[in-house]
Amino acid sequence: MVKRIFAQVYLWILLVLLYAPVLIIVIFSFTEAKVLGNWTGFSLNLYESLMNSGTHHSLMNALVNTVAIALIAAVVSTLLGSIAAVGIFNLRARGRKAMNFVNTIPILNGDIITGVSLFLLFVSLGVTQGFTTVVLAHITFCTPYVVLSVLPRLKQMNPNLYEAALDLGATPMQALWKVIVPEIRPGMISGFLLALTISIDDFAVTVFTIGNQGLETLSTYIYADARKGGLTPELRPLSAIIFVVILVLLIIVNRRAGRVKK
Repeated sequence: MVKRIFAQVYLWILLVLLYAPVLIIVIFSFTEAKVLGNWTGFSLNLYESLMNSGTHHSLMNALVNTVAIALIAAVVSTLLGSIAAVGIFNLRARGRKAMNFVNTIPILNGDIITGVSLFLLFVSLGVTQGFTTVVLAHITFCTPYVVLSVLPRLKQMNPNLYEAALDLGATPMQALWKVIVPEIRPGMISGFLLALTISIDDFAVTVFTIGNQGLETLSTYIYADARKGGLTPELRPLSAIIFVVILVLLIIVNRRAGRVKK
């Protein structure tokens, strides 16, 4: 009984520590105080100011760049990661273990090391840094996460389904599209959402590969804004909107996965 109460108290403390900062940002997004922590009354002025793109042109440009980079990186990494997961799954035990180890290295590797490595790679190849290099960098560190999301679905799949489809006259591509893809689709969706979130959140890799062409993402914008002595108040409603959108997507995906299991 005591262990159960202690476990519940520990869980609630952990949840409070995780979500209290986000909740504070959401609450203070409904006041027009310039400094976070000062409540000057309920107001939607920050949301109205955020929607007025002319007022905060650079912030909205950073948001558009962030969303565009995240969507492209998530889509491409989902395709590459799913194909890689299928290939790894079909290897022999020793080869599969080796490839799983190789796939884990970029995940455990520090973001700074990854960013510096990609920076040196692009410089050595003479590639001009900008939007393209940031997208390539995000695809690089997002793909291993997709592989880890898809592999468990392949392990749960009946291995005889693919061969049965081939025996019934399907081509390998048809069997892949009509048999394997539906089985791993939940893992692909989870990997896509994970890649999307990681790409939006990334700073270390982005700052090393963004170049000096004037391109900004949300992470680099917030960093530059903080160095000026404070954060733009409109970042509070923007953060609240991003949090709610991702939360709604996760709820939809989880409910859909629950219906599929039932």
